[in-house]
Amino acid sequence: MEQVTARNLINGEWVGAQAGASRDSQNPANQQVIGSYPASGRADAQAAIAAAAAAFELPNWAQNPRLRQMVMLRWADRMEQRAEYLAQLLTRENGKVIGQSRGEIMGAISEIRYYAGLTRYIPGHVFEVEPGVFSTMLKEPAGVAGIIVPWNAPVVLLIRSLTPALCAGCTTVVKPAPQTALITYEVLRDLHESAGLPPGVLNLVSEAGHEVAQELVAHRDVAVLSFTGSNATGARIMADAAPTMKKLSLELGGKSCCLVFPDADLALAAPAIAQAAVIISGQQCTAARRVLVHGSRYDEMKAALTRAFSEIRVGHGDAPGMHMGPLIDATAAKHVEGRIQMALDTCDEVILAGGRLGGDLQGGHFMAPTLVAHRDTSAFFCQEEIFGPFVVLERFEDEKEAVARANHTEYGLSASVWTQDGARALRVSRALRNGTIWVNDHNKLFAEAETGGYRKSGVGRLHGYDALVDFMEIKHIYQNAGVV
Repeated sequence: MEQVTARNLINGEWVGAQAGASRDSQNPANQQVIGSYPASGRADAQAAIAAAAAAFELPNWAQNPRLRQMVMLRWADRMEQRAEYLAQLLTRENGKVIGQSRGEIMGAISEIRYYAGLTRYIPGHVFEVEPGVFSTMLKEPAGVAGIIVPWNAPVVLLIRSLTPALCAGCTTVVKPAPQTALITYEVLRDLHESAGLPPGVLNLVSEAGHEVAQELVAHRDVAVLSFTGSNATGARIMADAAPTMKKLSLELGGKSCCLVFPDADLALAAPAIAQAAVIISGQQCTAARRVLVHGSRYDEMKAALTRAFSEIRVGHGDAPGMHMGPLIDATAAKHVEGRIQMALDTCDEVILAGGRLGGDLQGGHFMAPTLVAHRDTSAFFCQEEIFGPFVVLERFEDEKEAVARANHTEYGLSASVWTQDGARALRVSRALRNGTIWVNDHNKLFAEAETGGYRKSGVGRLHGYDALVDFMEIKHIYQNAGVV
């Protein structure tokens, strides 16, 4: 595969950073340079925002749902034609195993088509409040949407913000993570080349630092800011966006619990939870982090999980049969390794000590899974989102304790319940303070179902019909027409 030279897209033209700077993109599995991207700054962001704001004032996009639908359908078709190329590039740039990359690309294509289908059905309503007096409620696009994309699932997490924004009629400025700027460029190149897209509706600005993101957050002409990332960064965005009172869509951290009850099928649960823990090398906000097991099945589940984690194959993402690739970069690997070592030093029991891998994998940021057991839910490693392959095993004795332990967290993104009792599954799911609960499964995410978090896991919802809310305003038009 040839190296990719990414560019910025501003007002329909591919350009470099105004300062002329660029940065290399590296494969996290072997540190090889696979391309470059513009190292943009504040002036680039301002030019992109100005282009998006000017495009929003024209009716040919914001008020033309049929055009918006057709552009997105053509985009999905172009991506489908290049799906294998995009998956291979995603694995090279992000490190995830090729099966996960292929699934991410196809899931993104599916979501584009889902929102294309919704585009022509965004109804308001009219009601007569008294004789001859009518109130009309219109749903309108909010304006310019700034979209800050993370590196862990850069295609599907781009699509789940960008497609509802385009569906609603917003114009957009996308800021990718520097670790995955190349795949973002290639995906948006397919959109840019789709017939009918007006200049300025889509803008892309890459950066190595933070100036572009800061400008999107603070600029008064950005009406919506959609961000996926850490809780700490989300809190800073809320503070910095406050003077403009813009709408915020924030999907932040998580510490997902898996609650395993006495009647659970452990032959199903243990390998499924292990796979859910190491998805994208544990670098996913909904990944399984804590496994809570009823005391009567605790020892059995501990042995089953140990076997399942021991069978995880770690290696280059494009190698056959791999379950887990490298962490994204040296900074992330060093941080995760340090937090895991602190957990190993203070936990009640080390069941499986993972750590950095050498040998043939020494040139990349590879790490084997770690499994520990601990009783106190206040421990930092039970509360903190350690963004890597690290899982805590805990014991409970009844439903009340299981729910209390699971809810002892500042997060509230997702959880799973493992039981054959349908009433228990519903009862416990209702009691958990999380935006998504899976029953006898984990990490099932798709376009039709809204996702988002309680508490510090975020603001708003993405996926599904309700994702449109974050990118729209509701206008009330009053008219006294009188009566005949």
